[in-house]
Amino acid sequence: MAGLDQTPSGMRTHIGFFGRTNSGKSSIINALVGQEVSIVSDVAGTTTDPVYKAMELSPIGPVLLIDTAGVDDEGELGSIRVRKTESVVGMCDLAVVIFSGEPDDTGYERELVSKLEDAGIPTVTVLNKIDIYGDMAPAISARIGDTLSSRVAGDSFNDTQVSHRPIDIALVSAVTGEGIDELRRRITDCVSDIPEPTILHGLVKPGDLVMLVMPQDKQAPKGRLILPQVSTLRELLDTHACTMCVMPEQLELSLGMLDKPPGLIITDSQVFDYVYERKPEESKLTSFSVLYAGLKGDVDTYIAGAGAISGLKPGARILIAESCSHAPLEEDIGRVKIPKLIEKRVGGRIEVSVAAGKDFPDDLTGYDLIVQCGGCMVNRRQIMQRVRAALDQGVPITNYGICIAYLKGILDRISI
Repeated sequence: MAGLDQTPSGMRTHIGFFGRTNSGKSSIINALVGQEVSIVSDVAGTTTDPVYKAMELSPIGPVLLIDTAGVDDEGELGSIRVRKTESVVGMCDLAVVIFSGEPDDTGYERELVSKLEDAGIPTVTVLNKIDIYGDMAPAISARIGDTLSSRVAGDSFNDTQVSHRPIDIALVSAVTGEGIDELRRRITDCVSDIPEPTILHGLVKPGDLVMLVMPQDKQAPKGRLILPQVSTLRELLDTHACTMCVMPEQLELSLGMLDKPPGLIITDSQVFDYVYERKPEESKLTSFSVLYAGLKGDVDTYIAGAGAISGLKPGARILIAESCSHAPLEEDIGRVKIPKLIEKRVGGRIEVSVAAGKDFPDDLTGYDLIVQCGGCMVNRRQIMQRVRAALDQGVPITNYGICIAYLKGILDRISI
């Protein structure tokens, strides 16, 4: 977990580097950041599992650089590496695809660029090793661009051209550093076009009084706040809102000290009903998890998913989807509290499965409902991958905060 002085990985821009084995992915990453952050070797397959490195990349700021195995890795182990590389695609805010081979042999790269384009992921294409190609580099780049600019129907390329668009390939040498500044500029330009998400999405303006109700239970390690609380507090400070932080048991005392009620109260979803019963009528109410539903996921889909709870019966199969791996503690919100609330609503026992970290099942059809955590440790693309998978397979999906608000009967009375 990031410290209070670090940007959590889920709030960093995710930049993936893709290409064949020995195309120079690791070398380009090292050249971009000016540090030896990725292992470089002439031996094919040196990069095995994707390598994640949290960095500050000027002038972008905090990023998560992802160095992947070659997309042409071969053999049984190589196919595993390729699958892991492909799993990275969906989490990238930006992809850098690196070429270094013959311009007429670009099938792997074309397939990858096609997948990235279909997923709506901005892509920067690069020809590396121009120190080797010399004066031929521009001509090689142009030929590669021609092969990429013919976009065909389906998931691959063939001789039937259906559209044409110019492809401008950055020319770089990770060895000499030539073109690295231009590559950094192109990456920066792409990132600047990506909308920056906000937690509060217009709920608060400068000068507003906001109260945070933050229970500090076993889930909050001693000396630290959980990430949604930290990130929300930081955005409130950036918004120049007047912010007051209290424990639930100090809520009524704190409200009594104020000359006017807070415009907004943000609480932990676990004490939604406690805070709702005690808040001033004019104060809006939401929770950290509900705010993260808008930041990382799809609120409308989550609300519809929560509504599906009304049709559940005893024996229903529920998937609790966590986005991080943590040691479950007593009265864990996802594994214990939410299932108990659902069982109380349906009037009987339910079957609960847990998917932790990256272990989200491909086949969701065996579940009647998915309850996704807020996703504070991952980025929006990763959560939206899960949401789209659920929608495609016809399985309702909701989020911790939306689910709890529905089960407490206050979903239509909170701010989303």
